[in-house]
Amino acid sequence: MYSLRLRSVRQSRRMEVFYERFEKTLIKLAPYLKRIGYDRLEKPVAALERGVKGLLFDCQMCGQCALSSTGMSCSMNCPKNLRNGPCGGVRANGHCEVKPEMKCVWVQAWEGSQRMAGGMAILDVQKPVDNRLKGHSSWLKVVLEKTEPPPPENKNQEKPKAAPKAPAKASAS
Repeated sequence: MYSLRLRSVRQSRRMEVFYERFEKTLIKLAPYLKRIGYDRLEKPVAALERGVKGLLFDCQMCGQCALSSTGMSCSMNCPKNLRNGPCGGVRANGHCEVKPEMKCVWVQAWEGSQRMAGGMAILDVQKPVDNRLKGHSSWLKVVLEKTEPPPPENKNQEKPKAAPKAPAKASAS
């Protein structure tokens, strides 16, 4: 799998083009996916996604895929699970300090991103990993995010209280 992961990074521009087309196709299928039900589709789609992305990218199925931002290098393969760039322990040869036989995931990410049209997305700060999404399909998540309105705010949540106003200063007469 490691050799396929390296190849996917080397072919990151082709992978980017393929993924853009794949995403557009999924979005066109959104009405049908909604009719079937996202909950019903979660397990089979996640299994398919795990197989495909696991083979090509050594994907760890975090449920919050950032491959398009990380040069097609899955950042969750970092032994330290760093989501936003390399640690200070990258060796001079570009290899990992924890696994010296492995090239640093973030060195790969930078190299892959430089081949991509959207390569500067590597500079975007990623949100922390939400472990509740581990094992879930990021493909379905993307379709939902791009086709469904955001859920309404919970009206039972307590609204933040306004900061107390400072007392008015007494005027000197």
